[in-house]
Amino acid sequence: MATITDATDPAALQYVLDRLAIQDLIVQYALGQDLHDNGDDQVQEQWDVVFAPDAHLDYRAGGAAPDLDYTTLIQTMRGPGGTMAGLDNWQHLQGIAAVDIDGDIATARTQHLHTHTGTTDGKDWNPMQTGFFVDRLERRPEGWRIVHRTLEILWMQTFPTV
Repeated sequence: MATITDATDPAALQYVLDRLAIQDLIVQYALGQDLHDNGDDQVQEQWDVVFAPDAHLDYRAGGAAPDLDYTTLIQTMRGPGGTMAGLDNWQHLQGIAAVDIDGDIATARTQHLHTHTGTTDGKDWNPMQTGFFVDRLERRPEGWRIVHRTLEILWMQTFPTV
């Protein structure tokens, strides 16, 4: 990670601008999940500005295939019988990413806490997941985009409702 010692240095200013753009991109992922629940399936609209069209996602930790594109991930989660079909509500909280920028390439490691509510067999339940997203990003003409994302799960637990 870079240490800024001279705020008047153009390279330092560019680093801060890039860092903020990358952080905003990571938040857009979570907003894409959370703003499009309750039958609104416009997640792709949001994620088109997060992922490069040729991005690869590794969500094996969550039970998905090892090399997905983000449109397939959307269908896996939101499609008929998808992994989120039994959920009523959710919120995806992202931490502040640790970012390393080297020219037009960056890596980011972001903590996450994903909360959900749902009903199975007439019983309410609250699955929670914690972990990290490890992203490789590229600066492209349209801005920073995630080109590879790996999901790492620290723990996942289902809690009964009270």
